[in-house]
Amino acid sequence: MLMPPRSSARAVVTGASSGIGMALARTLAARGHSVILVARRENVLHELAIELRSRFQVDADVRAADLSDLDAVDALCDELSSREISILCNNAGIATFGPLAGLDSAYERAQVRLNANAVHDLTLAVLPQMVERGSGGILMVGSAAGNMPIPNNATYAATKAFVNTFSESLRGELKDTGVHVTLLAPGPVRTHTPTAEEASIVDKLVPGFLWHDSQKVAEMSLDALSRNKMRVVPGTLSKAMSVAGGYSPRAVVAPIVGKFYSKLGEGE
Repeated sequence: MLMPPRSSARAVVTGASSGIGMALARTLAARGHSVILVARRENVLHELAIELRSRFQVDADVRAADLSDLDAVDALCDELSSREISILCNNAGIATFGPLAGLDSAYERAQVRLNANAVHDLTLAVLPQMVERGSGGILMVGSAAGNMPIPNNATYAATKAFVNTFSESLRGELKDTGVHVTLLAPGPVRTHTPTAEEASIVDKLVPGFLWHDSQKVAEMSLDALSRNKMRVVPGTLSKAMSVAGGYSPRAVVAPIVGKFYSKLGEGE
């Protein structure tokens, strides 16, 4: 079960400075949880922390950290393993598009450390206390992209495949322990519709009706975590990708999806 909010416990949100992460932090605080906000942009985190304390009268701690840095992850893991953590939202992640051979190798390695290694390490840091206590929740933000091979999105798809499989494997281990694990596998998510000047290549290529609102995704995800639902797949595109990844021949699907992702790479 999920631990009810209490002053000694913290819910942790990585990637809390934007998007789903910021929405998760707001939703958790609105539900009475004190939070630890983790991301690189310290100024944004402090602004969010001030907002949460004022609006919801909860504690909000800021941890400015680059989770693609092994030392930063180790430091955060040391802290979390020694504190009472009720919920961990493994949300932080980055993506790249285009042929792997032409991408920055250092950034690709950092992507693996952030999207996969940090998720694994932070989970290891909090899981023993949750099992011992018989309560806790871990929300894993995977992706519909992790359900299939995606040329021109190879590193991201592979790291999200790790998160997807890791989440579902953990659920099998944690049955009847009281610890909940839910996988969020979203498609395109945003907080507002951008203007023509703000629009990225992704905004231009993905039709408006396929986008999902980050606040709604956060609420759906935490509701699902409280029920210990295995997977949340919001949005038409993510559902279609999940079905395609599970039931369609990969030799057929991969070139089609890869062609779309190559256009994203051209726009970066």
